[in-house]
Amino acid sequence: MRVSLHLADLHYGGGLVLHTASSGSIPSLTEVYLRLDDGATVGLGEVRANIAYLNGYDERTVVEAVISAVRDVDWRRDPLDLIAMMTLWEAPYIAPVRTLIDCALHDLVARRERKSVAAWLGAPRGDVTCKTNQTLFWSSHEDFLAQAQAYVDRGYRDLKVRIAVDDFAEDLRRITALRERFGERVKIAADANGRWTADEALAKLDALAAYDLAYVEQPVPADDWASIDELAQRSPIPVMLDESIATTNDVTRICAYEGRVFAHLKLVKLGGIAPTVAAARKLSEAGVLFMIGQMNEGAAATAAALHVACATMPEFAELYGADGLVDDPVSGISYTDGAVHAERAPGLGVVFDAATTKLIGDYRYD
Repeated sequence: MRVSLHLADLHYGGGLVLHTASSGSIPSLTEVYLRLDDGATVGLGEVRANIAYLNGYDERTVVEAVISAVRDVDWRRDPLDLIAMMTLWEAPYIAPVRTLIDCALHDLVARRERKSVAAWLGAPRGDVTCKTNQTLFWSSHEDFLAQAQAYVDRGYRDLKVRIAVDDFAEDLRRITALRERFGERVKIAADANGRWTADEALAKLDALAAYDLAYVEQPVPADDWASIDELAQRSPIPVMLDESIATTNDVTRICAYEGRVFAHLKLVKLGGIAPTVAAARKLSEAGVLFMIGQMNEGAAATAAALHVACATMPEFAELYGADGLVDDPVSGISYTDGAVHAERAPGLGVVFDAATTKLIGDYRYD
């Protein structure tokens, strides 16, 4: 087995700027790639390193942790055995590291069996495609409306507005403008990225109730479960949790709300494909609506989330991460008609151009 690690900074075209209440403005995506080559089949994983605003790990910490973990793993073992061992790696390896390894292993195993990852996971359909929302990041009011119109013109009817960056009156102004322009043709949701207190949240959720929002995501901080308990009982709008869900215990806690709170599952929080599929199935059994989502990230990471969505059939999907990237070393993902599509090919259905990345580790195991 040859194991290599690669690094790349990715950028969006069209003037798109990533800006949320928790992240501030993000100029580029720092992506780490893990390539597994057994001589006959190649598997690929990808994880974004510069998301400290989500998980508290700075970029350097993630990259160093990846390098250390890849050196630790016994790559001579069967990939299926390594996937089965992932639950043992929660203590020694942080979630982004587990995500990177897990996705590369799933891609390799599915390619060996000449199945898509979705099919390998038991997806009911053969095609790998899923409707997705689009996010309206913080920008000028004019750019906000222009971006919304561009998404609707491309067939996207599910828009999520990033709020809680400026004053609440401006949030209401923007959501009002969307409703006035598109009426009921679009589904609108909002994401406060945990910026409100419980008292603020209830007052603002009451004000937002007039706009028929599908949900408001993470209105209070991730660890404020007392406030979440209160919102589960009193919010006039469905509440979805994102940053609050990073462990299996968090998933169990969401199930206890008996459907009054929705869940946003991301591979990078839970540790990869296998734990995300397990969490989704647990939520389904409990009758909890959930989203399969992702960070803004490249095509390989997007493909992993897409295959999980196809296997778990979520009520909501947030898979816009690779839309508009101009220098992605991975191809095979496309966006048309309000949906994201992967190639009909084994594994994740993507192709990696390693020559356009920076090699940061190269190891051989006989």
